[in-house]
Amino acid sequence: MDKPIDNYWKLGLDEVAERLADNGFDVYRADTLDQARAMVADEILPALKPRTVSFGGSGTLAASGVVDDLRASGEYEVLDTWDDSLSLEAKYELRRQALLVDCFFAGTNAITRDGQLVNLDMFGNRGGAITFGPRNVVLLVGRNKLVPDLQRAMERIKEYCAPVNTMRLNMKTPCVKTGYCMDCSSPQRICNVWTITEKSFPQGRIKIILINEDLGF
Repeated sequence: MDKPIDNYWKLGLDEVAERLADNGFDVYRADTLDQARAMVADEILPALKPRTVSFGGSGTLAASGVVDDLRASGEYEVLDTWDDSLSLEAKYELRRQALLVDCFFAGTNAITRDGQLVNLDMFGNRGGAITFGPRNVVLLVGRNKLVPDLQRAMERIKEYCAPVNTMRLNMKTPCVKTGYCMDCSSPQRICNVWTITEKSFPQGRIKIILINEDLGF
């Protein structure tokens, strides 16, 4: 068999796609991140016709080029919470405003085989937007985010995602030095707000592009 690893993940993604659809999510499939980027530009955005867009923290989204496309298009009002020229206070205010955009882009920390989205955030804006506010949410998700169940999702996030992200962001937390969660009280702790999304409500509000590549953390 050619590409047995890709085929292995395809079978898992087939299963989770069915569960996500059963849970009211709109599900798209892409073999590569480039395909996912084109899907956003050629299918999802033309169908939604948003006026305002924004995005939450996501390594997969950042690598995809989707944010660059949104900035360059001139078709949308972009609430750019990634603009490093802004003060922390200005970014925080934009995160608040982004909860009311027409379309919000992000990733997810984990998806269970039952089709649950599991996330852990510092501010809670990403999880908040996924849960309620933006008219539509589009999530780009690599195959490595697939886990068996809720327990493994939470373990993956605390044991791997959180330490790696604190390192990526140059945070001053104990896990940067230890490589594992210390359940700290650091002012820069990023593990503050859990969200578990079992179903999309209203149905189809959350659109998930499942990508058959290892992406993000």
